[in-house]
Amino acid sequence: ARLCGALRRREAEGDEAGWEQVREEAEAERRELREVVRPLREPGYREALRRKAERARKRRLRLQRRKQEAKAAKEEEEARAAEREAKIDQWRAKCIQEVEEKNREQELKAAADSVLSEVRKKQADTKRMMDILRALEKLRKLRKEAAGRKGVCPPPSADEAFENQVESLKTLLKNRTELYEAEERALRVMLEGEQEEERKREMEKKQKKEREKLLQQKLEIDSKLFGDPDEFPLAHLLQPFREYYLQAEHSVAALIQIRHEWDQYLVPADHPEGSCIPPGWVLPSLPTNDTWATAVR
Repeated sequence: ARLCGALRRREAEGDEAGWEQVREEAEAERRELREVVRPLREPGYREALRRKAERARKRRLRLQRRKQEAKAAKEEEEARAAEREAKIDQWRAKCIQEVEEKNREQELKAAADSVLSEVRKKQADTKRMMDILRALEKLRKLRKEAAGRKGVCPPPSADEAFENQVESLKTLLKNRTELYEAEERALRVMLEGEQEEERKREMEKKQKKEREKLLQQKLEIDSKLFGDPDEFPLAHLLQPFREYYLQAEHSVAALIQIRHEWDQYLVPADHPEGSCIPPGWVLPSLPTNDTWATAVR
């Protein structure tokens, strides 16, 4: 459009030299445009262009899909990491709780042992005081006999005062001994109770581990027989079989009926035409060939 306008102006002005120059420039533009347009007129160019555009579109879709897959994988990895962190935190909290409980038990036991040792020390002091009293009585008796041989006899009031003082001390020490024995018995009962509680907790932990182990074994057996419940939804084709084989767990009438059918085939272990009922599930044997393995998968 620009060159056409310039040609008209040169023609209107009568400038032949200028018009010829503009015309040559227009011819050059025209040849350049023809070179640009020439591939568009070749047969198959549109199809090649379409294939190129299709490849570009597929490449964009592929890159977008990879980006989405990478994002989903990253989110899944973050979720697994969060789950691992949660399990680690739970395990750490459980360990801390167990350590704290053990520390409290040790502190309580140490305190009880300290009190018990204190009580035993008091009992030993009381016993030593009783021995001292008996030694004093023996010493006074010996001195009294020695004074009697010399003709010196103490007045009866002195003997009575000494005996009253000794009996008072003996009564006091006896009461103290009974009190300390009662404290010792109470402490021993408390320690035995703690030990019993500890044994009970250990037994409960052991039983819990056994139950978890049995439950895991049952889940593995059920998974082999009926498939993984997390992998198969409720509407899966194996669901009717699961309901059939597990109906005895939900219905007493079904349990009685199944047990009645099984009891019809009870035979001794040495029976030549049969065998006894197995105690648990009869697990399927491993595939013996590739075809069978493909069908099982």
